[in-house]
Amino acid sequence: MLVKEQGEHAGIGGSDEVIYKIEIPANRYDLLCLEGLSVAILVFQSKMQTPVYKALAPSDPKALQRLIIKPETKKIRPYAVCAILRDITFTEDSYASFIDLQDKLHHNLGRKRTLVAIGTHDLDTIQGPFVYDALPPDQIKFQPLNQDREYTAIELMDLYSNHTQLKQYLPIIKDSPVYPIIKDADGVVLSMPPIINGHHSRISVNTKNVFIEITATDHHKANIALDTLVTGFSQYCKNRYTSEICEVSWPDGSKHRTPELPYRKETINAKKLTKYIGINEDAGKVVELLCRMSLSARALGGSSILVKVPPTRHDIIHPVDIYEDAAIAFGYNNIKKTMPNTFTVGKQFPLNKLSSQLTDQIAQAGFTEIISFTLCSREDISTKLNKVIEDIPAVHISNPKTAEFQVARTTLLPGILKAVVGNKSMPLPLKLFEISDVVLLDSTTDTGARNERRLCALYYDKKAGFEIIHGLLDRVMKLLEVPWDKQGGYYLNGIDDPTFFPKRCAEVMLKGTKIGTIGVIHPDVLVSYDIHMPCSAVEINIEPFVHPMK
Repeated sequence: MLVKEQGEHAGIGGSDEVIYKIEIPANRYDLLCLEGLSVAILVFQSKMQTPVYKALAPSDPKALQRLIIKPETKKIRPYAVCAILRDITFTEDSYASFIDLQDKLHHNLGRKRTLVAIGTHDLDTIQGPFVYDALPPDQIKFQPLNQDREYTAIELMDLYSNHTQLKQYLPIIKDSPVYPIIKDADGVVLSMPPIINGHHSRISVNTKNVFIEITATDHHKANIALDTLVTGFSQYCKNRYTSEICEVSWPDGSKHRTPELPYRKETINAKKLTKYIGINEDAGKVVELLCRMSLSARALGGSSILVKVPPTRHDIIHPVDIYEDAAIAFGYNNIKKTMPNTFTVGKQFPLNKLSSQLTDQIAQAGFTEIISFTLCSREDISTKLNKVIEDIPAVHISNPKTAEFQVARTTLLPGILKAVVGNKSMPLPLKLFEISDVVLLDSTTDTGARNERRLCALYYDKKAGFEIIHGLLDRVMKLLEVPWDKQGGYYLNGIDDPTFFPKRCAEVMLKGTKIGTIGVIHPDVLVSYDIHMPCSAVEINIEPFVHPMK
């Protein structure tokens, strides 16, 4: 998406500069820098041919730069790739763009350097072959970028602990027994990924030969990052759109040459493409559309089209992605709206329908609905409920922004208890309920977790009011036409649960299977939430009522 904005107070003593804001899709890494974006626009406008990117080996085999990966790197960051931009000419703007692209790739593709870390060095200041190793932190000592003396790796962790930008990357390796390190043949440290580069090999506007090294925990993403860097900035090399190959030796003895800059061929059917999009164009027009999207294409006869996918387009992983590019080039607004040939009848999702019906009925029973956050603190679902966090199948947030949002909730009870705390000044009794999802770890699902729709209700007064909550449960079961029966209905089975008062807690059973818990909240739990009067609560899973149990 492109938005044109005129400078503030344009023409009236202010700036006349026009600013274009362009929204870049998350999968188009090639558009993250002005260089890649300008090439894509010029190709789209048919003002230039799609560049042909080449990875060339040096004419002298002895000049081939090598990177040797040591076996110890498997303990922390096992993969590395590299390349050289030879005879490059930077300007202040292109140099700034080069650094900016690295930052953007670190942030999104590299997931804040956890998957990919990029290092760029002045090749004329270092000597190959290079070694990628992993050493104990007390054995690493070098002068980091923009510092005036040498530090050990341990000292660097203290030095950057309060650094605005770098402190967020320290936990990636801080607790590891070994830290990754890249050295040249003379022992000069190039970088300690993913934290900082060495000062000795720093690049500048005057750098003529750039050595790029990328370490990673994901080999595929490392190759994407390398291809994106060299294709974006090889246009500034003396031999345009070319990069120099390096040889990477793996611990198993195998040797790989990078960058690969692979071109992939796909054969698609023009009739199928136009049918998917909803347009009526021949194969020749489809070829033209794809060429505008930097995809080299030619008709093979009939409806077949051969498409060559360049190394800049790692987002193309399926023919459908090619169809999408053709639709973008054609223009979504130019696709005629038509009525579908098949008519379908829409209906509400059964689980949501049941949730809405129960919400109405429970509200009519005098309870007030609340909506709480899906995320909560670890203490909310463990310590405050008299439970141990290790025993709870919770999904933990790897980088929580606040202590209040560390895990996905596994129960609705903390949210309702917090609502009681925020409404203690309201007239008694407080009768609250919520019907929402909890998130539970589940190794049988493709994501490793699943949602579960639950109903939770709470009664807060000078007396515990267990009979009120029990009555609500009976009312809900009557609405669901579930009888009180140990064989084919529901019943209560007394248990001990640390969240509830001893001997005043039971599990709710449906056809012999536990679907929830009901009871009087334990005084210790109430104190942990700063609640000073008794409460009773019930929480049940309502999904079995959508798909009845046999």
